Amino acid sequence: MASSFKLPDLGEGLTEGEIARWLVAEGQEIAEDDPLVEIQTDKATVEIPSPYAGTVLAILVAEGEIAPVGTELVVIGEPGETPSDSLLQAAGAAPTQETGPSNRLLQGSPARTGGGRVQATPVVRRVAQELGVDLAAVAGSGPGGRVTEDDVREAASGGAAEGRREPLRGVRRVIAEHMARAHREVPAVTWVEECDFENVALERLLPTVVKACADALVEFPELNARLDGEAIVYLDRYDIGIAVQTDDGLVVPVVRAANEKSVDELGAEIAALADGARAGSLGAHELRGSTFTVTSAGKLAGLFQTPIVNHPEVAILSIGRVAPRAVVRDGELVVRRTGTLALTFDHRVVDGARAAAFGLAVIARVQSG
Repeated sequence: MASSFKLPDLGEGLTEGEIARWLVAEGQEIAEDDPLVEIQTDKATVEIPSPYAGTVLAILVAEGEIAPVGTELVVIGEPGETPSDSLLQAAGAAPTQETGPSNRLLQGSPARTGGGRVQATPVVRRVAQELGVDLAAVAGSGPGGRVTEDDVREAASGGAAEGRREPLRGVRRVIAEHMARAHREVPAVTWVEECDFENVALERLLPTVVKACADALVEFPELNARLDGEAIVYLDRYDIGIAVQTDDGLVVPVVRAANEKSVDELGAEIAALADGARAGSLGAHELRGSTFTVTSAGKLAGLFQTPIVNHPEVAILSIGRVAPRAVVRDGELVVRRTGTLALTFDHRVVDGARAAAFGLAVIARVQSG
């Protein structure tokens, strides 16, 4: 008997995931625990195994689509079996008289369930409301006639699409949603100051700053905190996120207990995490739970940045471009390897004076070597 598989609760408070890649095709035989689908969450790509053995009868959600937890993703049954209309209706696809799951589910069709309800995710419905688009008048191009965000935006523009359109998906979609939420919810302030890096070897610069931040956070607990409703949660762990640019976008692997490690240990761990991030081989546990983030773009960094807080953290520190510059030391003009540190913080949790004091404490530690 055919059974459908729902998107499971992936933990960490996640309520939805993007279908990054199907690892099976309709009509394919699959064994229990064989790789079934890759789900992109706001932290990592998770491979989900099949809970059943059998034949993949119907894929209900296409790659690139967003599915809330509990959404029916795929139907698995016996070879030659046709999913029942009741099963398809429960999965959100309108049953028809056509034969074969591919024709019924994967071609564009009127975006209606058997009861007449428009097929669209909550995100698409919100976009339609914002743009004043009547979903009932939109022909869905997604699986089962589901209305996609592109369908809504094209309808809002009168069908006149300009330029090359590329769906916002995968890591890029996660980044867009994450940054938009942080910018929308966090009243952010950025503090910037110069730092003398003359005594720091460039290959040790990032781990040196990470170590300085981790140690300073012990003295300034409000920068190692969370705002949870009407309460500030002060964390007693110092897990530093390191922003890493990859071909797929920005990811933030986490160095655990950074305050307990030496600069050399941090350097080796950061290098390994960066390599894993670029190779796409990091596990979800290596990308979750940071309490504070450090970012640096090296030679591309510019004089300074105004980084966006990595929600739900309350602060992020960015390293500007480090280069020889003319500075005054003891009344004399000298050339020193100098850069800037920029600290963006959530002003609901962190006062400006405390943020500045934290920044100066980090600089003092870096300059002491």
